[in-house]
Amino acid sequence: MKIVGAEVFVTCPGRNFVTLKITTEDGITGLGDATLNGRELPVASYLTDHLCPQLIGRDARRIEDIWQFFYKGAYWRRGPVTMSAISAVDMALWDIKAKAANMPLYQLLGGASREGVMVYCHTTGHTIDDVLEDYARHKEQGFKAIRVQCGVPGMKTTYGMAKGKGLAYEPATKGQWPEEQLWSTEKYLDFTPKLFDAVRNTFGFNEHLLHDMHHRLTPIEAARFGKCIEDYRLFWMEDPTPAENQACFRLIRQHTVTPIAVGEVFNSIWDCKQLIEEQLIDYIRTTMTHAGGITGMRRIADFASLYQVRTGSHGPSDLSPVCMAAALHFDLWVPNFGVQEFMGYSEQMLEVFPHNWTFEGGYMHPGDKPGLGIEFDEKLAAKYPYDPAYLPVAAWKTAHCGTGKERKMKSIVIEKPNTLTIETRALPQPAPGEVRIKVKLAGICGSDSHIYRGHNPLQNIPVS
Repeated sequence: MKIVGAEVFVTCPGRNFVTLKITTEDGITGLGDATLNGRELPVASYLTDHLCPQLIGRDARRIEDIWQFFYKGAYWRRGPVTMSAISAVDMALWDIKAKAANMPLYQLLGGASREGVMVYCHTTGHTIDDVLEDYARHKEQGFKAIRVQCGVPGMKTTYGMAKGKGLAYEPATKGQWPEEQLWSTEKYLDFTPKLFDAVRNTFGFNEHLLHDMHHRLTPIEAARFGKCIEDYRLFWMEDPTPAENQACFRLIRQHTVTPIAVGEVFNSIWDCKQLIEEQLIDYIRTTMTHAGGITGMRRIADFASLYQVRTGSHGPSDLSPVCMAAALHFDLWVPNFGVQEFMGYSEQMLEVFPHNWTFEGGYMHPGDKPGLGIEFDEKLAAKYPYDPAYLPVAAWKTAHCGTGKERKMKSIVIEKPNTLTIETRALPQPAPGEVRIKVKLAGICGSDSHIYRGHNPLQNIPVS
């Protein structure tokens, strides 16, 4: 079953998606998702310039052999661009293999382990009342697991929530460069337990409650947070701190029994090996599109099962419906399944990607159509050209600075190079968590006023 064609499509029916279509000499086609939010064009180029030409003439049935060839052949392994491209190839080949066998993918993987896949939705709001209203709407739709995110008072923007009431959650910002958003850890830590308290007092404990911290906390802050929310019995707290330093999760684990989910930015089994082996997490969040496709995800899930770690695959709508279709087949089969993220897709997106999955009572099923059960309308996709968009970047603003009353601040005068003279005077009122410092560069370049953040901002001023 030789491969005779491999095409890459970049389309934006509301969001940017990178889709790979592989065609065999028998006329069977397979689809794969290679979307990498904010980096779609590099992945598309990697596929077009490197992988697609090498696919032509290969046997589409040799999925593992092709996976290993591209993984080892890259030499520069495991990066998100490389692994997103490999993931798309892998998904497409499994789609072809299942179609050739005339069975849905989950049957080819070994058959169903459950009747349906429990999915969780996203509930957001600018205020707690908005969140409660949105929660009630999702509860009425039948969701048994609900993620809650809320705007934090005193912060202009909060990552992980819709930009307006009733609007779909869209974290990416249109434009040439990422948006920088101010973040206050103290305000977040003070406010968020009140959110959980309101949800539980209003709706009780009938639904699984999830929350995403988006890598914003330090290990000790995450430990403090997990400890103080234990009474609300969260299904998990997600990405409490950047997982590059995996040893730091030992500290979090020592202080709280709130379950931890990590892994949506991981690209291979090596990225999560220590966290799983030491049982520092409870759910692994790797995804079809970024961790090596079906083949890569099977390795991770099999390894995780040895340590009672369950899957909780990343599934936002900035991964295309092709990824969601593959994930649902995988979820229906994998023995150590936990939950699947599902944000839903717009009507526009689903017109480009006609699907076969169903939703009922908080559970989804991929359907029994051969392959992934997903299609791609190339002509319609061509009407939605690529539109640059990027995920925002957090600018930390972590320290409190008194009660917010007018106060005396420190003014620093540099009379001579490498010499500081401190004088006290009233300066304009800074925002909470900020220290405004007047810096006079006498005889050098006049005066300027700067904002410094931190517990001891005077230490941050360069003197030269």
